[in-house]
Amino acid sequence: MKARLIRLIVLPMLLLNAFPALAEIVLVTNTANPATRMLPDQVAQFFLGGSTIFTPFDHPKDSAIHKEFYEKVIKKTPAQVEAIWAKATFSGKGAPPKELSSDAAVKKAVAAEPTALAYIDKASVDSTVKVLLTVP
Repeated sequence: MKARLIRLIVLPMLLLNAFPALAEIVLVTNTANPATRMLPDQVAQFFLGGSTIFTPFDHPKDSAIHKEFYEKVIKKTPAQVEAIWAKATFSGKGAPPKELSSDAAVKKAVAAEPTALAYIDKASVDSTVKVLLTVP
């Protein structure tokens, strides 16, 4: 009985700790940019090289936020995205978004570039960026 009670209490706690909670992601731009919102299909165009109206900034490929953003918004795995950019780079049709190491670095780049487009943890949002999309 005692062993069963321990399993009912401890096992769920262990499982919750095994899968860290993912942060809520927001798509941001420069505060001077006239855009007020963006749809996921539009975001995909900019982050996959289909349009150059915006200058996208990215997180490192091995980061959790990178994986979550591409899977939820772009609907592609990081490997698929890497293959798309490898083909575009090889054919001379473009280069992948510049990778920045942290939300702070992303916000700094967005604040300096009027056409910037990037994603960060919602908890990092401040007056230096404007939110265009919240990723559910």
